[in-house]
Amino acid sequence: MLHRHPFLGLLTLVYLAFVGLVTLTPAEDQPDYASLAGRILARLERYPDLDPLTSRLSIERIEFLANIGLFVPLGVFLLLLVGTRLWLVALAAGIVLTSMIESVQREIPGRVSDPRDVAANSIGMFVGIGLAVLLTLPATLRRRRQRDR
Repeated sequence: MLHRHPFLGLLTLVYLAFVGLVTLTPAEDQPDYASLAGRILARLERYPDLDPLTSRLSIERIEFLANIGLFVPLGVFLLLLVGTRLWLVALAAGIVLTSMIESVQREIPGRVSDPRDVAANSIGMFVGIGLAVLLTLPATLRRRRQRDR
């Protein structure tokens, strides 16, 4: 798998390292994400046209959406590595990975393990896998038509 797609494999490993940096470093070495989410929310509240959106947002929801967004690229990368037929394997690998991250976070000073993070990360993986399936669909259909000739 990695030998057929060396650049994609390297890109996936680099992104996994980034995810590890964001999720597994001690809290004192991390930026204050709650403060960042609060600043984003305050900035959005300056625009009255966005009131229907900002009235539903909270720091917790922004963090939940950020967790989803963090794992979307990983879902894309894993699906491209294993192939569309094995999308369920990519999803299972992502769920196992995020469960392991949350388990390890219990042991890291200042980090909080939250089952909602597993849900958000898994949703992100699923969205990424769905996006990759959509992006690869034209090539998949083209190969199928050529094979059926």
